[in-house]
Amino acid sequence: MTFPDPSSKSAALFERAKRVLPGGSTRTASLLSPYPLYAARAQGCRITDVDGVERIDFVNNMSSLIHGHANPAVLEAITSQSRRLLAAACPTEQEIELAELLVERVPGVDQIRFSNSGSEGVLMALRAARAFTGRPRIAKVEGAYHGNPDSVEVSIAPSPGSWGPAHAPASVAATAGISQNTLDETLVLPFNDLQSSEALLHEHGDALAAVVLDPVVSRMGLAKATPEYLAMIRRVTREHGILLVFDEVFSFRLGYHGLQGEVRVTPDLTALGKIIGGGLPVGATGGRADIMEVFNHTSAKYSVEHGGTYNGNPMTMAAGLACMRQMTPDAYRHLARLGDKMRDGLRKILTEADVPSQITGQGSLVGLYFVEKPFATYRDLPADNRARKMFGALHRHLLNHGIYSTSYGLFVLSTAMTDADIDKVLAEVKAGLPAARKAVA
Repeated sequence: MTFPDPSSKSAALFERAKRVLPGGSTRTASLLSPYPLYAARAQGCRITDVDGVERIDFVNNMSSLIHGHANPAVLEAITSQSRRLLAAACPTEQEIELAELLVERVPGVDQIRFSNSGSEGVLMALRAARAFTGRPRIAKVEGAYHGNPDSVEVSIAPSPGSWGPAHAPASVAATAGISQNTLDETLVLPFNDLQSSEALLHEHGDALAAVVLDPVVSRMGLAKATPEYLAMIRRVTREHGILLVFDEVFSFRLGYHGLQGEVRVTPDLTALGKIIGGGLPVGATGGRADIMEVFNHTSAKYSVEHGGTYNGNPMTMAAGLACMRQMTPDAYRHLARLGDKMRDGLRKILTEADVPSQITGQGSLVGLYFVEKPFATYRDLPADNRARKMFGALHRHLLNHGIYSTSYGLFVLSTAMTDADIDKVLAEVKAGLPAARKAVA
C-alpha cells in the first residue's frame, strides 16, 4: 500500500478521530499530512500499521524506546509487576532501586523525584530553583524546546520579525496562552554566542534562579553547545549563584552517565524522562542534595509541594529499571557504532550525489538536513522552503519503502537495530534522492 491512500484504514481512523479529538489527535508530534499512520503492533525495531505495512522504526516514540518495541526484559518486568501491583497509595521498592541506579550513574544527581513526563521533570526543576534561590527569573537559549511549562514555552521557533537583536533575543511566546508576565520573567540567550550570553547573564544575574539548557538541542537540528559555551555558562552561573539545569529528557540516551558525563559539565539540577521509563510515561527531577531538600517534607527547608497520583508508580518503575539495567557501556557503544555508520554513510551518499546537506548528531541520534552551511545557532538554520520540500519528498519515499522516520530529518536508533537495518535506511535514502531533487526542480 502506498502512502497516502484515501481508502486506507489509517485515513478512515483519522476521519473518525477528528469527530472527537481536536485536529484528530492528542499528540501533534504524531501527525503526518494528510493523515497519520495508525500503529497496530511492533516488535524489536519494526512497527506495523493498521494496514499491515511494516517499517523499520527510526522514531522510537520520539526517542523514548531505546530498546525498540516489546523488549523481552521490559515486557517481563511489566507483566510480573502487573500481577503483583498496578498502583497503590504506597511507595514500592522498585522506586528506590531505579533511584539508586540513576543516582549512581548521573554526576549531577544526589537525590531524585519521579513524575510522569519530561515536561513535569523540567517544571519541578525550575520550581525547585526558584524556591532554593528565592529569585523569580529563568534563562533559556533561543531555539530550544523544554516541554510545556510556561517559563520555557518561549522563543522555541521565533520568526525574524519577532526575534529581536542577535545579541539580546526577545522573549517570544511559542503558543497562545503565555502571559506577558511570564515572558518578562524569561531571559533568552543566544546559543553558542559566548560574549553576548555572558553579558546578559552578568546583567540579569541577581534575578535569575536558573539557566536551563540541553547541550544537544533537538529542535535545532541536534546543534551542540560548544565546550567553551558550556564552560562559560557553568562559570558564570556559579559566580552569580544561579542554578544550572540540564534538560536531559532527550539527550540522556547519549551516554552511560548521561550527556553531562560526555561533556564533563556537572549541573545543579537535571530533568529526565523518556528512556528511564522503559516505554511507559515518566519524568524525573534530580540534583544536589542541598537543593533537593526543598522537596523534603521532613526538613526545615521544605518549601515545594510535589504531589501526583502516579509519581513513582510501580509499573513505570519496574519497566524503567529493566530498561536501564540493559543500558550497559557495551549497549552505548553498540548504539554509537551504528550511529557513526549511519552518519558516515549518509555523508558519503550525499557527497557522491552532489546534494548540499549537513549530517548532525552523536550516539544514537542522527540528523539529515538539506542545507549548505553548518549551523550552530537557531538563526543559522535556513527559513526557506527548499530544505523542507526536499526532505518532505524523501520522507514520503522512506515511508513507502519500509522506513519510519520523523518528518523533519531526525532519526532515532535503538539497541534492537543491526547493521542490516542501517544498510537498509542508507539504501533507501540514496534511492529517494531523485524524488527530493524533483521536489525543488
